[in-house]
Amino acid sequence: MVVDSNPSDTGTILRVRGSLQLRCHLASTDASFMYQVVSRTFESLRSQVKSEYFVLAVCDSPVIIWPNKNVHVTPEEITPNTLCEDIQQWIKTDEQDSVGRRPVKKKSKKNSEVNIINLRLMMEVTKPGPHPVPTLCRTVQKSHFLSATLPMDCVVRISCNDTIKVACEQLLEGLIHQLCEMERVTLQHMKGTKLLVPEPLHFLLPEPKGLVTAVYPAGVPDSKLEMQRKDLHQQFELPDNRPYFRRANAYHFPNEPYKDGYLRNPHQVLTHPTLENGKVYLVQGIYSYHHYMQDRMDDNGWGCAYRSLQTICSWFQQQGYVEQPVPTHKEIQQALVDFGDKQASFVGSRQWIGSIEVQAVLNQLLGVTSKIMFVSQGSDLASKGRELANHFLTEGTPVMIGGGVLAHTILGVAWSETTGQIRYLILDPHYTGGEDLQVITDKGWCGWKGPEFWDQTAYYNLCLPQRPKTI
Repeated sequence: MVVDSNPSDTGTILRVRGSLQLRCHLASTDASFMYQVVSRTFESLRSQVKSEYFVLAVCDSPVIIWPNKNVHVTPEEITPNTLCEDIQQWIKTDEQDSVGRRPVKKKSKKNSEVNIINLRLMMEVTKPGPHPVPTLCRTVQKSHFLSATLPMDCVVRISCNDTIKVACEQLLEGLIHQLCEMERVTLQHMKGTKLLVPEPLHFLLPEPKGLVTAVYPAGVPDSKLEMQRKDLHQQFELPDNRPYFRRANAYHFPNEPYKDGYLRNPHQVLTHPTLENGKVYLVQGIYSYHHYMQDRMDDNGWGCAYRSLQTICSWFQQQGYVEQPVPTHKEIQQALVDFGDKQASFVGSRQWIGSIEVQAVLNQLLGVTSKIMFVSQGSDLASKGRELANHFLTEGTPVMIGGGVLAHTILGVAWSETTGQIRYLILDPHYTGGEDLQVITDKGWCGWKGPEFWDQTAYYNLCLPQRPKTI
């Protein structure tokens, strides 16, 4: 377990990734003997990390570091006392196509994203001579050979004043500790001669705990790791009513794009409205933006509530509450048929659904309960600030609102208890364009709206999903 400061603070995260080969030759399959051999092999790997042949290479740059050779660094302009932040000037960006020459250091600019320097873990295979003449020996015996590739992934946070020498000390300590954790997990889940590969995952915990690394056995589902999660919750004094250490909770590094193509949390680039004595209450966690025309599905004019439901389902998935993928339109319709709310002919149709159907599908597919808020006319929504603020404060889930023939997703409210002023953070599923964050926010498809946004005479139903009490 490696504990680190919060990535949102000023500073830089160093992330080292690479593979180490775990190879064990077993003359016997006796359990205690195998455990000893595996432990000795892990000790050998820790010795490799401490050896002078261990190398760290800064990705997309010519910078190579030998941390155990008195922190020897190339190019020669870099010394052990060079500040880590100065490494940035050697890293090529997408805009720099200059091959073979040192990139020009850019002027720093304010950015909400955490600064990350990626490094590769490597071993120097060429050693200084003279080399002994190799000797070949053939032995015939019955034995077992265990082999696994260990996916090392270590992160440490450094301040702007930390030198390369200091950073290397932290990285080596982190890698050694990670190998110890991998050894513990490997031995704990070892069955006969079968090894489960230990995989490190990073989790961003509430402040001030920050970024934490846990090691899980690959292939073992979250449902069978509840005791490990309980121990982690106790260790870090976390509440036992919501997940923090499921695989879906793993921290997503900002320099890595999501593979499914959906935008995450577009509201985070928006400026909050200013209200007299007002406070902002927002959705907690990560969701995907689902809207018209995605997934090669032409639902323009009828699928807005389906898309709002998909956004809600993505929230429960990415918070680790459920493992099911976000349902398709057809799966949503089939769930309503199975629930007994619709006839079989509903599947494959282009019929609308509303808040009540969204509530039913969440219960049928995810086992999630929801509260329904009834509003007789749009003008009364302005008086629901306290209820909505409390929902985002306690549950933190996206809210689906349906009125007339339109559905939207509410991601938060800005509300003043003294004046009653309110603004709604709206995610609009009626958008039909591409995943362009600037267009989506500039054109108001994700943005803050006033009470006039709602049809003042139409009635509205709001579906407020409730968090399951689980870890």
